[in-house]
This record gives sequence, structure tokens and C-alpha cells, in this order.
Amino acid sequence: MITTATTVGAYLRDLPPDRRVAMARVCSMIRRSARGVRESMRYGLAFYELDGPLFALESGRRHMSLYVAEQEVVLRHKEALAGVNAARSFIRFSDFNRLPLDVVEKIVRESVVARRARAANGTIPTQAELLKLWAIKEQAAQAPQAVTRAVAAPVAKPALARGEAVKRTASRTPALRRANGAKAPARGTAERRPARSS
Repeated sequence: MITTATTVGAYLRDLPPDRRVAMARVCSMIRRSARGVRESMRYGLAFYELDGPLFALESGRRHMSLYVAEQEVVLRHKEALAGVNAARSFIRFSDFNRLPLDVVEKIVRESVVARRARAANGTIPTQAELLKLWAIKEQAAQAPQAVTRAVAAPVAKPALARGEAVKRTASRTPALRRANGAKAPARGTAERRPARSS
């Protein structure tokens, strides 16, 4: 799903209710289990960074995908999860009501440990390498340009002099005539309109 949201919160608010709840649960679990991650929106995805991108979360029409930078961690848990694409290092969730959060939480925690070890060794993959691994094309993932429309300025009506405006308005309704000091017709009698001269 391509989005124009600039924060993960805004991204979640734009989703239909079923996907919003599922995504919010995974986002919350990542923030809780991967202390120190930085959350942001990039390429239409919710990104989680710890010394570079570590996870990316995407909502499709009928699925949700969790991209994991530490590919060996995904491989270790491949048998415990359905929807694992080991070659591209992501997990696709099709059933929003049955998210295997216990297994995903293990993957998140192990990914943080693996990332810290990589940071110590200086072998952290670059964002370009991860986008290639995850098969995410930068141009395709960019949010669409905002559509702008030219709106014509309203045409101003000529202003009337105050006295002229009051005269015109007062002559139109009995209530305004009374407000301006004219006598009200007696009850039960109809107001007489001046006869037209031919």
C-alpha cells in the first residue's frame, strides 16, 4: 500500500480497521521487544532502525509483510512460521486474527542481538543492500505526488452604500420596516400593497 503518511501513527490511522489493529500489534511488539529502535516512515513502509534499517513493515490489501534485515534469524525460524520467504528475508501474514506474535517476538529479539554483534564487527548492511534483498524498488515505493488544483478567486460583488443597502432591505420585509420605525399593520388585516399603475 502506497501512503503519503509521514509518521507510523498517521500510516496506521489511514488503514482499514482489521489491518490497523494487526499492524498496531506488530508495531507495538517491535517497540517493546527491540529497545532503542528508531521508528520512521520511508518508501511507504514503517521502518525500524538500530544502526541502520533492521525491520520494515508493510500493509498490503490482504496481507501484512515484516521485512527482517538479519536473514540468518529468519532462516532459523522458517519451520515455525507460514509465509516465510527466506530468499527475500520477509514474513507474510495473511490471517490478521492469528498473528504468531510469540515467534515473531523471538525473531525481533534475536535480530537485535545479531545487529549489535554486526555493529561491533562493522558488517552492517546498507539500506541499498537491504532494499535489494527485500526486492523493494525505491521509485515504486515512493509516495505519489500530491495533487494540487487551481481554484479561481471568487468574484467580488460591488459594495453598496450603507444607506442604500438599508433602504433596499427595509422595503422588502414587514419585519424590517417595523424595525426601522414603520408602523405595523393591525392584527387580522392584510398589508396592502401599492396598486400598480398602468
